[in-house]
Amino acid sequence: MNAGQFLTIFISAVFIYNVILSRFLGLCSFVAISKETKPALAMSLAVMFVTTMSSIITWFIYRFLLAPFNLSYLRTISFILVIAAFVQFVEMVIRKVSPAMYRFFGIYLPLITVNCAVLGVAVLNIDMFFVDNRAVPGSFWYSAFQGVCVGLGYTLAMLLMSGIRERLELCHVPKAVKDFPLAFIIASMMSLAFMGFNGFRL
Repeated sequence: MNAGQFLTIFISAVFIYNVILSRFLGLCSFVAISKETKPALAMSLAVMFVTTMSSIITWFIYRFLLAPFNLSYLRTISFILVIAAFVQFVEMVIRKVSPAMYRFFGIYLPLITVNCAVLGVAVLNIDMFFVDNRAVPGSFWYSAFQGVCVGLGYTLAMLLMSGIRERLELCHVPKAVKDFPLAFIIASMMSLAFMGFNGFRL
């Protein structure tokens, strides 16, 4: 393990390969929940918790169960089960702590279960930090940290989007592009801006 590797993971997950703006994963909640900053932040924290914990648990499952017994073909279904369990936990906590927030999220909170961003980081951890079904040195810490950083990247995109959309509520917007059409236009412009972190290629 070294600090340079952690810094690389942070910059890559948050800026260069942002899960929403570069990998285009998890767009359903990104567009639907980003109308206001408070719900966007709450959803981001929920996603960050799920990505972090699922990264940790899926690492253990793959390292000590799937890889030793040559069950790698069960990776996707086992990871989905882990993610679903954590989403149910988050859903119960939000329902208990803030019923109003739970009602606002509606269908999008349980949809974290099938959010490809959450599954994507779990699969990416295995692809990056396992070689020939063997964990590279420090792979556990790298996987956990990448789960946090993907959540931070998701949070950054959500807060930027919600801030822009809140300001636009104070402006006159043509009815033809109001709400979702405008949200997709903003998302595309943000994505183009984030492409700058990846540099220019011929």
